[in-house]
Amino acid sequence: MAESGYQVIARRWRPKQFDQLVGQDHVTRALGNAIEMGRIGHAYLFVGPRGTGKTTSARLFAKSLNWENGPSLLTEEDSEIGQAIMEGRCLDVIEIDAASNNGVEQVRELRDECQYAPAQCRFKIYVIDEVHMLSQAAFNALLKTLEEPPPHVKFIFATTESRKVLPTITSRCQRFEFRPISSKQIAAKLYDICKSEGIEAEPEALDSIARLAAGGMRDAQSSLDQMISFCGKKVLQSDVLEVYGLASPEQVSALGMGVATADYSNLLNVSSELSQAGLDLHRALIDLQELARESLVATIRGGEGDGLGVPLTVEAQARILDALRAGEERVQKGLSEKVNFETTLFKAAEAGRSRAIDGLIREIGSLAKAAGADAPVVKEPVVPPSTAPREEEVLAIEPSESEPSPESDDDVDPVDEAIQDDPAQETAPSATEPENESDEIVESSVGEEAAELQRKVDELPASTREMLQDDYQATFLGVEKIDEDKLV
Repeated sequence: MAESGYQVIARRWRPKQFDQLVGQDHVTRALGNAIEMGRIGHAYLFVGPRGTGKTTSARLFAKSLNWENGPSLLTEEDSEIGQAIMEGRCLDVIEIDAASNNGVEQVRELRDECQYAPAQCRFKIYVIDEVHMLSQAAFNALLKTLEEPPPHVKFIFATTESRKVLPTITSRCQRFEFRPISSKQIAAKLYDICKSEGIEAEPEALDSIARLAAGGMRDAQSSLDQMISFCGKKVLQSDVLEVYGLASPEQVSALGMGVATADYSNLLNVSSELSQAGLDLHRALIDLQELARESLVATIRGGEGDGLGVPLTVEAQARILDALRAGEERVQKGLSEKVNFETTLFKAAEAGRSRAIDGLIREIGSLAKAAGADAPVVKEPVVPPSTAPREEEVLAIEPSESEPSPESDDDVDPVDEAIQDDPAQETAPSATEPENESDEIVESSVGEEAAELQRKVDELPASTREMLQDDYQATFLGVEKIDEDKLV
């Protein structure tokens, strides 16, 4: 028969000293200095995700303050008061669940009890878990006592949602942020537990459990407990993937390769494989994001940038990571998980292939600089001048073939002579000749500009000219030199 007093790993391996607390060194240091310097506050607010050690730290701090030979950060484990505090049996360390005691009446009772001295300890300490669950009226009833409590009373609040705590409460407390624990630290702790428990576990299996915990040590320990029940004395990575529906590292790498190379067929095949196996597509997307982030960080730090299978620039990897992040909520909350998952992969692949305009300008500038010329800039097309003749353009009329010679002046009729001597008729412009000559001037001007533009285009570096004409099908309307420092 199974032993009835069995405790799960999360309870048996709860830290009994501050030096056993994983991933919260900044909290341990601050509380330890406060004890050593005698600067112990009357109210503390512990904020952080679940399973990061908030309630455990509250108990350890209460034990340090009330230890018989204290206050001291490190205490003896066989201390009677310390054991009572850690087991929740101490009369002077009261733990309250704000989710079920969130009314004004409970807060009023607490306020009345504060006036009495502790029964056996140095301080009477109230640990209020999930304090954000208190009602508005309960918060207001607690304000005065929290601001000026009796010297023997200390408050420790713990919450996962600090934004729901009233600013008037927060301003009266010393706030400590409990950070998510890294996967590496969680895996190391799980290894120590397995070693002490006599469990053989693959390092890859512990790494998968640590990633699944998302920064929570308690979640990881609960998962390890479940895997021991499933596997027995040997925990394999394949068992972890099967139980929790996780994509294997090979499948995640295949997704990364498909996104990096824009291999849509491969992306569809891997997506169908994951879906048919009933795996968690949202979790697969998160794992792919982590892979893309690791590749991006390695590239920024001077690596080869091939974490996704092929070398990519920092800009391309950043766009891929942003596209994956943008689709996370759609995959998690959308009506069709598979469709949203595949759409997100396609958008990420397309984002990796696109090129930003500022990067293109810089590339053109570098090519022009390498060839000893400046980069071309397209300007507005030249508008040809108007073909209509101007008023000041007056052209002389050519003499008529029938005009008499000077030798026959005596034979000219007086009326004809008057007409010939009319200055207005001599200077009258032709209706057709000015238009023809103006058209010739315009055609000549346009031809010269076209020749000048072609000359400038021919002077461009061959690589730049071929890229603009072949890759972008560019039509040159103008070429102008600009300074390199004006490029974006």
